[in-house]
Amino acid sequence: MQKRSIRTRHLPITLFFLFILQCASAQKQPLRLFLIGNSFSQNATQFLPELSKEGGHQLIIGRAELGGCSLQRHWEHAAAAEANPNDEKGKPYKGKSLKMLLSEGTWDVITLQQYSKISTDLSRYEPYATKLFEYVRKLQPNARIVFHQTWAYRSDSNDFGQLTEGGEAKNEQEMWEKSRAAYRATAASLQAAVIPTGDAFWQMSSSRKWAYHRDKNFDFKNTAMSKLPDQTNSLHVGYAWNKEKLNFDSHHASPAGCYLGALVWYGYLFQESPMKLTFVPENVPANFAKQLRKTAWKTVKKELKASVY
Repeated sequence: MQKRSIRTRHLPITLFFLFILQCASAQKQPLRLFLIGNSFSQNATQFLPELSKEGGHQLIIGRAELGGCSLQRHWEHAAAAEANPNDEKGKPYKGKSLKMLLSEGTWDVITLQQYSKISTDLSRYEPYATKLFEYVRKLQPNARIVFHQTWAYRSDSNDFGQLTEGGEAKNEQEMWEKSRAAYRATAASLQAAVIPTGDAFWQMSSSRKWAYHRDKNFDFKNTAMSKLPDQTNSLHVGYAWNKEKLNFDSHHASPAGCYLGALVWYGYLFQESPMKLTFVPENVPANFAKQLRKTAWKTVKKELKASVY
């Protein structure tokens, strides 16, 4: 395993120096990252290749992603393939099974995540998280398996995730708190680490200076075509025109949100500050991008310091 995907501060001194020597001979090898997720893993890694390239890191990404896919659904597809390799249910990833994709080489880091709508419901994680974790471990015994903590929906969303005790979270903060707790309880039970994308989103959303605020002056009932409400600092897609219809997506990440996610992943995977990086997606203001870089690295440093896995 490479330096960028393993924490070394817990290693004995002798092993630490041996580890450094091994990394010196292998540092030009690319980091091989495999994502088992959905549109949120796509969002969070959209700009990761650009950031990795600028940072001087080679990166190969493999994907087993299905829109709105939960841990349960990913596991059921894998189980179907194991029961019958010819069963189409077992090959939902463009005609391939998870086993086929994972067997296309050796992976350094493999990530798992829950469907955001039920990420707030701890009871929906098991037994599927454990089954997937063990299945992946058997196929890739040397990979580091981590959980990607997804983010809460925008503050003006119409829904905020299902709760274990019934009903839904009442706002963005409760969705973040409940999903965070569920991810961390699940990861801890498997002695796995967490990529804290959701924490970084909340740090921005709870900031007095940088949070998005709904445009109170926009007339949503009588709006002229092509006009949009003020969505300054939105980490989510929000309002957008599709032909003659004003669509609203409070779930998926905007370019700024995708950028924040990629910054978190960069800092976590390479254990390196993204503050020096200059790449910024279009339509993300420079001052906002600077704060996103700062927030991502602060969140990652806190996670790495607290992690015992």
